[in-house]
Amino acid sequence: MTRDLRHLLGIDLPIVLGPFGGLSSPDLTALVSDAGALGSFGLYGYDGVRIRETAAQLRERTAGPFALNIWLPLGDEVSPSDVDISPVRAALRPLYEAAGAALPETPARFVPPLDEQLAAVWDAAPAVLSVVYGVPAPEVVAEAHRRGIRVIGTATSVAEAVALAAGGVDAVVASGAEAAGHRVSFLASPERSLVGTFALVPQVVDAVDVPVIAAGGIADRRGVAAAFALGAAGVQVGTAFLRTRQSAASAGHRLAIARARDTDTVLTRAMSGRLARGIPNRAVRDIETGGVIAPFPAQNWLTGVFRAAAGGDPELSSLWAGQAAALATREDAAEVLAELAAGFPR
Repeated sequence: MTRDLRHLLGIDLPIVLGPFGGLSSPDLTALVSDAGALGSFGLYGYDGVRIRETAAQLRERTAGPFALNIWLPLGDEVSPSDVDISPVRAALRPLYEAAGAALPETPARFVPPLDEQLAAVWDAAPAVLSVVYGVPAPEVVAEAHRRGIRVIGTATSVAEAVALAAGGVDAVVASGAEAAGHRVSFLASPERSLVGTFALVPQVVDAVDVPVIAAGGIADRRGVAAAFALGAAGVQVGTAFLRTRQSAASAGHRLAIARARDTDTVLTRAMSGRLARGIPNRAVRDIETGGVIAPFPAQNWLTGVFRAAAGGDPELSSLWAGQAAALATREDAAEVLAELAAGFPR
């Protein structure tokens, strides 16, 4: 299975950089790809122009394969015409003031259309298209394969993995409940899909006939060895790379990861309207105490205004981190790669 994933993705190391959305960095993505692993870049919220610009930046930095990641529509998204953001905007006023941001007006749209993003991805021609929050449509998988692009889907349960494999993806990321960031469940509520990595990975391996990439709680050679013992063909690592200076995480975010212990992360809808794992701060506490949270993606857009204006202030940012944050001790991404590579079966 290890050889299968390497051949499938054109890589030497079966390590996948977690796609970080707003925290993705061209430098980190390129460094991982240059090392023979698969660098990833998250495109949440990117329009077509920005996707093409990002892909050009990546190609300037690396000749290695990389993945571009998009969020699929889950069906619960609201548009500006569907929701009155005034109550939430008013509740967030203290956070806007703390960040020095003006109260925002309702935008024309919260996120770019999927078709616009996909058109740009086809032009960018990455080695891999990775998706979260669902099974890509048959025509998307077919077009990717026609262009020589591999497709990776993400599952938080066995049922989701089976659906992805039936939908024609080339590999499945089995994302355990320990993982940082959004719980990308799509067949059941994320609260019902909080399966730990040790329980999830072997069950997914038994259920599908495509390579399985283990994610969640993997930050050093021990996690890699465990993943392979469970039958995984590779690992996806997020928090350990977020901790490094090559990521786009702010200095305050990286310090928060460095200080986090095993029980220091929480699952919250405060920052985006969808369940996600991170380190609690003033923003999370104030929003949860206020009890007024807009549906996704309105909440994500509303908090994004003060997050962007906060200049990296860790009390006003999304401090995504997984339960293995205390194992993320290295500040250089090359050192993280070397540590992970030491865990591969010999």
